[in-house]
Amino acid sequence: VRGSGYEKSLQLRYIFAGIVVPLIMAAFFAYGAARADTQLLGYAANAMFFFVGWHYVKQGYGMLMVDAVLKRKFFDNRDKKVLLVNSYVVWILAWLQTNTAVTQGKYYGLEYYTFAVPSWITNIALLAAVVSTAATVLMLINRWHRNGHALPYNGIVAYVASLYLWILIARINPLWLLVVPALHSLQYLAVVWRYQTNVERDVADAAQNPQPKVLSFLGPLYRLRVLGFIVGGGALGYLGFWLMPMAMTALIPYDKQVLGSSLFFFIVLIFINVHHYFLDNVMWRRGNPEVSKYLFR
Repeated sequence: VRGSGYEKSLQLRYIFAGIVVPLIMAAFFAYGAARADTQLLGYAANAMFFFVGWHYVKQGYGMLMVDAVLKRKFFDNRDKKVLLVNSYVVWILAWLQTNTAVTQGKYYGLEYYTFAVPSWITNIALLAAVVSTAATVLMLINRWHRNGHALPYNGIVAYVASLYLWILIARINPLWLLVVPALHSLQYLAVVWRYQTNVERDVADAAQNPQPKVLSFLGPLYRLRVLGFIVGGGALGYLGFWLMPMAMTALIPYDKQVLGSSLFFFIVLIFINVHHYFLDNVMWRRGNPEVSKYLFR
């Protein structure tokens, strides 16, 4: 937010994602809960499904780009546009497929609502997805013919899994919907692990001293800092997803007959997820100086 080392545009993105978005969401949920408006709150679940697709395809594309940079198998601007267009089209198609009719479903005890999107719009999105997928496959085949070693295969697997397995065909079996978030988190962990271990390694290296006795402590210091990061993340996750909504349920009165007993679990889960989609869109940008320093090495 202070802008130290950041371009003005990136600084404004951080302010919007880190301050404006949570304030808007807090006001939305406070208004909906105060009015006991189940339909308004239900639309928040649909919005989360909308943003989760955006987040997944952005992560899949990002994993492909990271793998390409680390292996020095770069995509040119035209190839990147093909990949991005395909990502967005598949995302929109997946969301439209869940909104082909006005229906209601249950999410943490609250009903969420879908929209009656005309079938012709979904058909256009399907055609666009088929065309963009074919263009992507042809682009990758051409790169392989030019130089079979020019493809970052791990990144391609991450890209395909994120677009097609996690959001496009995930609704074939409801059990798959329970597995997808775990797979997404494991994929995300690969990026966070690389970034944070490089950060902690720099901190440990900064403590170097010519004396051998001090140098011998660098390995344990590095491991201790990484362990602290893992423990802290686990504690924050437990606090955010379990203890905090439990405390809010016990301390804040609301109409449980209308909104059910899991209102704050519903609110906190959607709030944290949607907020982190916006934060990730800012944090993991190519122009972010910290990402350039600690991720791509």
